[in-house]
Amino acid sequence: MNQGKKETKATRFGYSDALLELAQTHPEVVVMDADLSKSTTTKRFSDQHPERFFNAGIAEQNMLGIAAGLSLTGKIPFVSTYGVFVAGRAYDQIRTTICYSRLNVKIGGAHGGISVGPDGATHQALEEISMMRSLPEMTVLVPCDVHETKKATLAAAHISGPVYIRFGREAVPIITQEDSPFEVGKGVQICDGNDLTIIACGTMVSEAIDASEALAKEGISARVINIHTVKPIDKDIILKSAKETGAIVTAEEHQLMGGFGSAVAEVIVTHHAVPMEMVGIDDTFGESGSPEELMKTYHLTSDDIMEKAKKVLQRKS
Repeated sequence: MNQGKKETKATRFGYSDALLELAQTHPEVVVMDADLSKSTTTKRFSDQHPERFFNAGIAEQNMLGIAAGLSLTGKIPFVSTYGVFVAGRAYDQIRTTICYSRLNVKIGGAHGGISVGPDGATHQALEEISMMRSLPEMTVLVPCDVHETKKATLAAAHISGPVYIRFGREAVPIITQEDSPFEVGKGVQICDGNDLTIIACGTMVSEAIDASEALAKEGISARVINIHTVKPIDKDIILKSAKETGAIVTAEEHQLMGGFGSAVAEVIVTHHAVPMEMVGIDDTFGESGSPEELMKTYHLTSDDIMEKAKKVLQRKS
């Protein structure tokens, strides 16, 4: 994770920043956690609004069922725990109880990706984007930094229906501004370029920017697109880039199969096929290690994006 001299902060704090703001503007918002409120940072909410906070304990299925019931009373429950637990253990409740009935439940999937680090494979959520985006009625948000996570969480409160918000544990570079525009379903072009487009989500947006800057030094012009809404995905910005640059590289801190790259590929192959390469976890579980070591070991760095960029340019020519 090439953080350089950039200011960094963990995206999970953007989640609780938003919850504290929503507490002032939306009395119907309540927060639930599965005994991990310090890690998810929702303890900040419970400290200030204990009457609106519910700790379900290590019982994720029950927590989602309770959240469903609260939503039927007019509450807007934000359910928070590690992404690997909420998506894995409570999938049936999310699918059948919440999505099938289109209930107004918001799910905060913390500690997403392999950069969770020493906790290892059991705690590294690498499959939940594909699981959540395949569910009808579900909106999937994967913000890139602390400011965007706050905006995504605020936006989730105004969406009618279930929302999954993925955020991480480790501090990552802050690449957007507090007043940067944020619109659900709309991607953002961060860097201009004509030779190829790097389309990224979450923590990989920063790596994509670093890759674009390094490629520029070699005379390669790489556009960078931040897709913070994986579902509904912004087809227009993807197709515009495909037509204008003729080559795409996707980057995600997630399994390649069924994930973000697959979502982009579905758009490309259906509407305007161009050469594509993908950076992501290649059909394997993670392991324990520092976030920096794991990002290198599993080929999720700006150098890996550069390598795929050069490969896709060879295919383009």
